[in-house]
Amino acid sequence: MTTIEEHDRAFQGFIDRLSHAEDPASFSEAMATIATALDLSCFAYLALPSRTSKKPLVISTYPANWVAHYVRSHYQQVDPVIVRALQNPEPFQWGRGLSLPNISPAQQELLEEASKFGIRFGFTVPIYDRHRPEAALTFACERRNILFDRCVTSNARVLQLTAMFFHAHVRRKLRDETPIDGAQLSPRELECLEWSSRGKSAWEIGRILGISRRTAAFHLDNARAKLGARTICQAVARLAEAKSLK
Repeated sequence: MTTIEEHDRAFQGFIDRLSHAEDPASFSEAMATIATALDLSCFAYLALPSRTSKKPLVISTYPANWVAHYVRSHYQQVDPVIVRALQNPEPFQWGRGLSLPNISPAQQELLEEASKFGIRFGFTVPIYDRHRPEAALTFACERRNILFDRCVTSNARVLQLTAMFFHAHVRRKLRDETPIDGAQLSPRELECLEWSSRGKSAWEIGRILGISRRTAAFHLDNARAKLGARTICQAVARLAEAKSLK
């Protein structure tokens, strides 16, 4: 068992790696930093596509052939773990002996397929933005044991923070420019504006994203100007309106 100090160092190492990550492989390495410290070695991050016809973004240490089959088969549309994550923002455990309500035969078959790759039990953190589901981070294991249960129970809050930070950095660095109200916002501009919509100041946004307050304010002002808004509050309102129309 690792100490609190070791956990703190691991989380700081995770944040440092995230700030330098530029591709799925480096993001996976960043997640491995904190997952290993918490004795959780197997994980999968899945970001939902903006349209059902597009593929989800998956960053994972699951077996590569299972991930490829999952994405190719559009399993995120029927996966009971993802379905539950879309319905409720609270983290949850799943697996044999742990109920996932209203499982269909197709969903049961999917779980049986996953079990052949050693994915039998897990702890999933749904990731929401303004009450809308966007992604999920899952830590999985081959068999349920006391160590796994203890890890996910005692570190639930840390795992939620980990999921939030990971998603924020992935969204900023691995997504293209996003059209909002006819304007093309860069990932950084969109991210700063979304944090502002949650009531965060430029200083707080800078702390979250690992940038200076001045840089955060610069991106917010760029977003405001692109949206033709007079204030940041107006820009946030236009962002919310654009999301409500999607």
